[in-house]
Amino acid sequence: MRLNDIKPATGAKRARRRRGRGMASGSGKTGGRGHKGQKSRAGGSVRRGFEGGQMPLQRRLPKFGFRSRKSLVSEGVRTAALEGLDGVTVTLDSLQAAGLVAKNVKYVKLFGEAELSRAYTVRGIPVTKGARAAIEAGNGRIEG
Repeated sequence: MRLNDIKPATGAKRARRRRGRGMASGSGKTGGRGHKGQKSRAGGSVRRGFEGGQMPLQRRLPKFGFRSRKSLVSEGVRTAALEGLDGVTVTLDSLQAAGLVAKNVKYVKLFGEAELSRAYTVRGIPVTKGARAAIEAGNGRIEG
């Protein structure tokens, strides 16, 4: 066998369809394009994403994502981080003073299930079920 003898298997290659080459070819006259209409014309095709005049998907969606303004002033604090507080009363002000949350934060939530060495009193801060259990297990209280 030589390189010039190599051929694809019989039937592996099919001849391309020769459009518009007479009725005997099976695709003469309209050449498989049907009759009239935009897609039958030369160069006639709809652009990518065109939905027939309906407002297309890429124009229905917003240009950029949504980010809640509340998320810019909200933070979560782990119960384990409470050990870094000076006092035993946990408020938004005490967390900001300790540097656990930023100064511009208005909403804080306690979460986590760490064991606490002291009895903390949490005032005006929402807590998760796990955090509530951890604070109450350490003889702490949750007010408001």
